Amino acid sequence: MASAQDTGADEVAAVAALVDDGHFAKAAERIDAALALPGTSAEKRSTLAFERERMRRILLDFTLGADEVKARVRKQIPDLIDAEFAKWDAAGLFEHQVIDGKTLYFNRSPSNLFRLSAEARARRKVQAPLVDGPMETPNAHHREVRDAALAQQRSSVAPRRVRVTQSLTVNADAVPAGETIRAWIPYPRALPGQQENLRFVDSVPAKHDIAPESALQRTVYLEKTAQVGQPTAFSITYELTVYGQYHAIDPQKVVPAAITPELAPFVAERAPHVVFTDDIRAFSRKIVGDEKNPYRIAQKLFAAVDEIPWAGAREYSTITNISDYALHAGHADCGQQTLLLMTLLRLNGIPARWQSGMVYSDGDYDNLHDWGWLYLAPYGWVPMDVTTGVFEDAPGLEWFYLGGFDAYRIAFNDDYGREFVPAKQHFRSETVDLQRGEAEWKGGNLYFDQWDYDFKWQVLPTAMDPAKKDRPSTTPDHTRLPEGA
Repeated sequence: MASAQDTGADEVAAVAALVDDGHFAKAAERIDAALALPGTSAEKRSTLAFERERMRRILLDFTLGADEVKARVRKQIPDLIDAEFAKWDAAGLFEHQVIDGKTLYFNRSPSNLFRLSAEARARRKVQAPLVDGPMETPNAHHREVRDAALAQQRSSVAPRRVRVTQSLTVNADAVPAGETIRAWIPYPRALPGQQENLRFVDSVPAKHDIAPESALQRTVYLEKTAQVGQPTAFSITYELTVYGQYHAIDPQKVVPAAITPELAPFVAERAPHVVFTDDIRAFSRKIVGDEKNPYRIAQKLFAAVDEIPWAGAREYSTITNISDYALHAGHADCGQQTLLLMTLLRLNGIPARWQSGMVYSDGDYDNLHDWGWLYLAPYGWVPMDVTTGVFEDAPGLEWFYLGGFDAYRIAFNDDYGREFVPAKQHFRSETVDLQRGEAEWKGGNLYFDQWDYDFKWQVLPTAMDPAKKDRPSTTPDHTRLPEGA
């Protein structure tokens, strides 16, 4: 007979499946019935409560009807006809869900169209390039990193010293006046050869609690009392030195890694987002074929995932299995691509792990970003950034981001979905990543529609850059752009 624990797990899975299938009313009925039963465990109550919250979040992401999507697209394609919209819709170019019989479209599906369809881009009345980050195409910095690494016979080179102020501001009256708001702002770990010489400068409010270096999703914890009619602002300022990395990998020297106890977790499944499903296995067989060399396998998988077009993403907390979603949705953002690649690499016995944070620039660009690392014997752990991907027609730089990365990224997270120090008492807004921050009060979590964040940076002179050493930086402060802008 099934145990009570098994029965509980089955009930939670059934509710989650109803949510995924868009049967929100039925899911709500089952949640209510389960919570009314005596003896329902606290863990099950929390999980079911989150499924109710997940439905609420999905409805915040999926708000558009077909006519609203058409109206937004017509701002760029004034002569769009219904048949054209129907063709693109049937091709899956407008992400949508049928929820209790009503078709609702993802808020960003109108703008995502132009990233997913060359035909749609060509139809725009005003032709303008898509805005990508400066590292999306090969440039002088990539060559700087590669050339310095080869010349110096070391993997960590081309340092940048950066001063960062990151803030989180809760909307006025989101919390009753006099109540304490608890905030967690991402804070980097010191990682030898990647980001070093970390120096905390100050915070608002001044009292703060920095999580230990061992926290894989590290934060600075702050508290402040809400004032009537006023936003509640939190911020931290710090400096650190960031290095580019480049590993000149010789495929002939790569051998299968011996899976030690330390590496074992990085070739294992980790539900819900790293699962070796039947579809994942079939995709892997199709891409890998008979290849046995771990680096060549990694190249094949990297290139295949890179082929998935980037598009603005719905909130990760609303997705049951992100790697499976990335495989089937027809598009994926950086974290979704990274989790898919990690899953495929692990399935093939190649250790892979997560990393994420913010990317910045010498200009006015910055963004949330996710990437990862893979383990290649005898080289050890090397970086991978599948979203930036393969640089075609760039001799010597084609595979820069499979074994290297630029010096314009700050890592906040060395894993996904890990506990904070101190722990949150309520649901997280972002259950996977941590780049914007988190906030709550005794009445519950504060979701993304109740606060905003900002990321400002300044590239400082470094002792290893004589041209800048004796003069102040002229690089201005910058603020973040919305992802995919």
